Amino acid sequence: MYYTIAVPALTAFVVTQLLGPGMLSFLHRLKFGQFIREDGPQSHLKKSGTPTMGGILFLVGLLIGCAFFLPSHPKAIPVVLVTFGFALIGFMDDFIKVVMKRNLGLTEIQKFAGQFVVAGIFAFYMVRYSGIGTDVIIPFTHGKTLELGILYIPFLLFVVLGTVNGSNFTDGLDGLASSVTAVIAVFLTVINFAQAAGLEPVTSAMLGALLGFLCFNTNPARVFMGDTGSLALGGFVVSTCFLLKIPLFLPFIAFIYFIEVVSVIIQVAHYKRTKKRVFRMAPIHHHFELGGWPETKVVSMFMITTAVLCLIGLLAY
Repeated sequence: MYYTIAVPALTAFVVTQLLGPGMLSFLHRLKFGQFIREDGPQSHLKKSGTPTMGGILFLVGLLIGCAFFLPSHPKAIPVVLVTFGFALIGFMDDFIKVVMKRNLGLTEIQKFAGQFVVAGIFAFYMVRYSGIGTDVIIPFTHGKTLELGILYIPFLLFVVLGTVNGSNFTDGLDGLASSVTAVIAVFLTVINFAQAAGLEPVTSAMLGALLGFLCFNTNPARVFMGDTGSLALGGFVVSTCFLLKIPLFLPFIAFIYFIEVVSVIIQVAHYKRTKKRVFRMAPIHHHFELGGWPETKVVSMFMITTAVLCLIGLLAY
């Protein structure tokens, strides 16, 4: 198993590093620059024009890193398919924004419909073909499970859509979504090792690909992942958790995803009711930015928080 962890991770890292400069040059030539909203933090306006859709880079690294191992690890294939399914939705959104110059991209209904279809296909697979049942592991119970029965599908749909949109909201600072998810990928690789679940080629390849991508994505970022990458990350995390029977661990390991979504919901709901804001700006990473934290500090603290909560997740397991 060590071989199927180390080789995909290293391969994905090297591929991402080798393809990175060429990808950045290609995106520059096509003028695939990021549009920065004027209602966002003023410090971000200088990032306008930075190439986006860079998620393609680590997705190629992921695919090449794990492709050789997929025939012998068929249980990992659904994770790859779900990851790329959500990546496709993100790619269409980015394409409309960047190439067709429609700043809002897909409509909310179009984006939700696409996400619902991918989540629905994954739910169908889990119930009919995965063979792992409809029970989930309960944290801090030494492996006891909760049988969800007929509630499994609505639970899965809710968690998948919430996680994917959480990862999307998390992608707002240089290196934030990629560093947080890299830590989560380490946790998922460890749990997979404990279960011998056969998902390690994908989890380790994602780790290697994200580490490679971070070389281009840390502040000041030379490329953004765009919705192509951020939606893919959510799909990767949540599909892996369901295949490992640990979706109830997501509030620990993906707490940053969770709090980003919740901060937006609270901000919008409170503002509609009172015309006042709870946070300086949502998602919550902007709240800390406008409070005087440098962007690098926000990213570091969110990544450290994720690492600590993943350790708690290991104790809960």
